[in-house]
Amino acid sequence: MSKPKVLVARRVFDSVLQRLAAHFEVEGNDEDRVWPKAELVARLQDKDGAFITGSERIDAEVLEACPRLKAVCNMAVGYNNIDLPACTARGVMASNTPDVLTETTADFGFALMMATARRMAESEHFLRRGEWKQWSYDMFTGSDVHGATLGILGMGRIGRAIARRGHLGFGMPVIYHNRSRLPAEQEAEVGARYVSKEQLLREADHLVLVLPYSAESHHAIGAVELAQMKPESTLTNVARGGIVDDAALAQALRERRIAAAGLDVFEGEPRVNPDLLTLPNVVLTPHIASASVKTRLAMADLAADNLIAALTGGTPPTPLNPEVLAGR
Repeated sequence: MSKPKVLVARRVFDSVLQRLAAHFEVEGNDEDRVWPKAELVARLQDKDGAFITGSERIDAEVLEACPRLKAVCNMAVGYNNIDLPACTARGVMASNTPDVLTETTADFGFALMMATARRMAESEHFLRRGEWKQWSYDMFTGSDVHGATLGILGMGRIGRAIARRGHLGFGMPVIYHNRSRLPAEQEAEVGARYVSKEQLLREADHLVLVLPYSAESHHAIGAVELAQMKPESTLTNVARGGIVDDAALAQALRERRIAAAGLDVFEGEPRVNPDLLTLPNVVLTPHIASASVKTRLAMADLAADNLIAALTGGTPPTPLNPEVLAGR
């Protein structure tokens, strides 16, 4: 009996490929090239499953063209690259990789916020250019993190982990806004107080975005929201591109209507709004918040676990549409 066929759409750990090869005929992508849609469809034509990343868009058109496909397993927590209703309608199981990257992403989010507040990238560039000639009392003075008000928009696993770091490690008052309020015991664990979005914007010294991307959260932070923030405040985005209106943010930063921003994600990435590249008061990183070796391996292994279970009669650990499994 022939093995099911799967596509691994980006280069991944050899150990993960070996695990998959024990169950499937595997087509990989050693070039690590992001395939255009037509090529992705061509490669998926004869596949039963796909191991994908945020680079691959699985929509109704792709699914219609690939009727053999039974599972698409995303090596990411976010899944705005997957049309989940279309997958469910066609009986295709979709999955993501939650939990395993929470603490690593929270580490990075907090580090990016600190680098933004203390002007680390701006001062490093100054030093590398050979412009440091003497000390002065106001050279690259930024804003304190300890004791400052930490605002979090989106209070899921990662948001709570960032809040815990601020509350317990830096004595920060924590305020947050979320679609639904946390249980009282979860608020108490991280010293968090629920406020309206408007109050969050007005009161936060350092605002961190960790909400999922959706049509509803598109441009959740735009010109109107930026205008409500303190001129000395910072904004950090480790969530998804599109949550912030990057053009509006660039203008606010240029006009110093907020002090600084730290961005790990961008609209239309890997393209970055060129205006952001010209500004000294923004720290830019290439979507690496989960990028520790241990965590990326855990993500890849969980995506593989989902794919193996979905195509061999098992129970995938983190399905996004478990109703598809129940109907098989």
